[in-house]
Amino acid sequence: MGEETANVRLDQSGDVSILIGTQSSGQGHQTAYAQLVAEQFGLPPERVHILQGDTDKIATGLGTGGSASIPTGGVSVERATRELGKNLREIAAEALEAGHGDLEISEGTIRVAGTDRSISFADLAKRPGVDPSKLNATATYTAADGTFPNGTHLAEVEIDPATGIIRIVNYVIVDDFGVTLNPLLLAGQVHGGAMQGIGQALMEQAVYSPKDGQLVTGTFMDYALPRAADGPSFVFETHNVPCKTNPLGVKGAGEAGAIGSCPAVVNAIIEGLWREYRIDHIDMPVTPERVWIAIREHQRRHSL
Repeated sequence: MGEETANVRLDQSGDVSILIGTQSSGQGHQTAYAQLVAEQFGLPPERVHILQGDTDKIATGLGTGGSASIPTGGVSVERATRELGKNLREIAAEALEAGHGDLEISEGTIRVAGTDRSISFADLAKRPGVDPSKLNATATYTAADGTFPNGTHLAEVEIDPATGIIRIVNYVIVDDFGVTLNPLLLAGQVHGGAMQGIGQALMEQAVYSPKDGQLVTGTFMDYALPRAADGPSFVFETHNVPCKTNPLGVKGAGEAGAIGSCPAVVNAIIEGLWREYRIDHIDMPVTPERVWIAIREHQRRHSL
């Protein structure tokens, strides 16, 4: 899957910044990475800041693709955060005159367990004489193996033989994504991917002019994208088994919805057409026009 490097640093304000090469375009990296830091430091997620895409400060990066951001970048963030925690304990041990093993981190504060003696992240960052290199940590993770998520999509459709219009009446998804960092983000990824696959199955098509090769579906006035009314109310569940090839136990989820929905919907349509008309093939996108033509052609042949 490639290599990703994360740098996690303590800011003078006591907040934490993550510098990483993955590039979010709506996947929710900000939330997922912040959770990884928040779980270790007890910080509110809003106190964790993500810097991405700045090549002056981030020299390398795997980028975003192939469901690699959390399985690869997430591991880098988790490990860098753990390393930063060790550095901060060292500084706090000197400040509080305590042993490393007696310290605990919670709510952006390091305290001596069982006492009221503590020091905040902000005070640690501003402590005179602190080695600046101790206020940040870097970790690199290389994923040699894939994570192999798996699942099942079940689609039920209704076909109007008079018009060829298709309606998805029920849709159930059960997936195995390993350890889940954020269930809401995961459901959003799956819902969005499933709608993308439904669009490919039912309506999306690039059309070129046969005369000059000009793309004639180049705007959203001409190119059909699925809207909310075109999709079902998804039933989504997970049956997760932690991934054995990933330190966090996570599996990629980016493509899963689109991979499962397209064949599920088309297979449901073919099942209905075969049962009623013995039609066993129809090209995508399965538009009402194509369904209507297929049914009319079947009726024509059987009326001869």
